[in-house]
Amino acid sequence: MSRTADLLLGAVARLRAAGVADPVRDARLLLAHALGIGADRLTLHLADPVPTAAQALFQAAVTARAARQPLSQITGKRLFWGRNFAVTADVLDPRPETETLIAAALKQPFATALDLGTGSGAILLTVLAERPQARGLGVDLSPAALGVAQRNAQALGLADRAEFRHSDWFAAIPERFDLILSNPPYIGAGEIPSLSPEVRDWEPRAALVPEGDDGSGLAAYRKIIGAAPDHLSFGGALMVEIGASQGRAVGALMAQAGLHHIQVLPDMDGRDRVVRATRPGPASV
Repeated sequence: MSRTADLLLGAVARLRAAGVADPVRDARLLLAHALGIGADRLTLHLADPVPTAAQALFQAAVTARAARQPLSQITGKRLFWGRNFAVTADVLDPRPETETLIAAALKQPFATALDLGTGSGAILLTVLAERPQARGLGVDLSPAALGVAQRNAQALGLADRAEFRHSDWFAAIPERFDLILSNPPYIGAGEIPSLSPEVRDWEPRAALVPEGDDGSGLAAYRKIIGAAPDHLSFGGALMVEIGASQGRAVGALMAQAGLHHIQVLPDMDGRDRVVRATRPGPASV
């Protein structure tokens, strides 16, 4: 029976040869997953023999990661804003840079929130968890994604305040909201070959490239921003995640839609990441 340390060494070598960015971290997380323990406790078990069933699970996980399947799809979860979210191949993997959108949202007062293209539900459920009096709606065109979001809502104890609905953007939404959030597809079709294999080969294409893309990656923003004023309360805010080069263009779309107080916000790396704006009050219309 192999020891934990020996399995780790072999896995790190395989993942490094496959081009995985952080083979040591990923090998440790995969082995902790296979053993059913926290990654922070793995060091305590380096000299222990690994049961046969756990070895088999670990080797299968390493093979999947060497094929560049995202770690979150293999383990079935992703930590986001301090909470674990279930993740499958049907949803976009919640990313650290999206926490910029959460931070911006939590500076805005709101009682109702809408998440367009909710995927795993990570955005909506995070803001609701941080605002216990708020209620929200997440919509998606993918029934499978909505199923993942609903499971996350139940796991986090938020099912009574979070509704999920099948909708093509605003098509099935008659309501108005204090806050509208979205991390829409914004990658131009021509950029796909340059993406990492984890994204290019494993994440849902519809969550990456907007329908009707003209190469700019702006098609989804045009639909969202054009309709957002009709679904925002007076003084309500629209916030969208963007690609690093899209801030000026998205801000211009918001201005054309009659939104005010437009801001482009950077992420932790200093790259443009979120554009926010508000619907003016009745005296300003």
